[in-house]
Amino acid sequence: MSTDTRTITVGIDGSRSSLDAADWAAREAQRRRLPLRLLHAGTEPAVPGGVVDIYDIYDIDDIDDMDVAAGRTRAALDRAAIELSYAHPALDIIARRTATPAVPALLAAAVEAETLVLGSRGRTGSAGFPVGSVALGVAARADRPVVLVRAGELPEDERAPVVDGSPPSTAPYLPVVLGLDPDASADDLIGYAFDTAAVRSAPLHVVHPWTLPTSTLRPWRHRFPGTTVREHRVDGDPGPRLLEASARAGLLVVGRRTGRGPGRAARSLIRHADCPVAVVPHD
Repeated sequence: MSTDTRTITVGIDGSRSSLDAADWAAREAQRRRLPLRLLHAGTEPAVPGGVVDIYDIYDIDDIDDMDVAAGRTRAALDRAAIELSYAHPALDIIARRTATPAVPALLAAAVEAETLVLGSRGRTGSAGFPVGSVALGVAARADRPVVLVRAGELPEDERAPVVDGSPPSTAPYLPVVLGLDPDASADDLIGYAFDTAAVRSAPLHVVHPWTLPTSTLRPWRHRFPGTTVREHRVDGDPGPRLLEASARAGLLVVGRRTGRGPGRAARSLIRHADCPVAVVPHD
């Protein structure tokens, strides 16, 4: 699915959830060997020229000598770029500000993105975690997959628990879970889930109704022979099974038809899933 012209793009607004989303996006960019694009949209004046490469702004070799207190006063976008350059020194990071309002700016950025990543606010007990109007508006209309990441998401949350004292970064990835409806033509949705599992060397768990034709996944199994696939057929609403699976998943993948927002079941999963949720448009 990836092309050399695409990026992993993340919206930055200075909130804790957007910074955690940026960290998730940086890891995704590394996995896919793509540039990371940080986008701050809103009324803050745009940087002359529109696009800023973090390595052009700061001398990374001398960054250790920067005054920490002064660093706290920098704009959220610049702070995020600096922190991510520390954590991922080999990553190509581009930071951009625009005065365009958030939703249209993010929708425009999604056109050039492999994946658009947005933050959601933290948990509020049994009610799950609320998703802001910007995140829902973009997820409902973007032309590319949108991943929603809640505040507090950590790198180790997408990997299996460590039991032998090994570094968490060496643990295998948790499964990617795909919620699939009977529409057998959703190639973009299925392809995204298989590709995402493959770049992680993670198993793919597919939850779908009994009415799904058995041949739907066959060509994808052949295209991704190294990916372990487990099918979970459910009778009735697959939502509860998907929520249960999300507690042991690194990513939950759900679809929406192009030109429509996420359905009621998908919105419920977005709000209550225990892992990041990818919303993928498909025909």
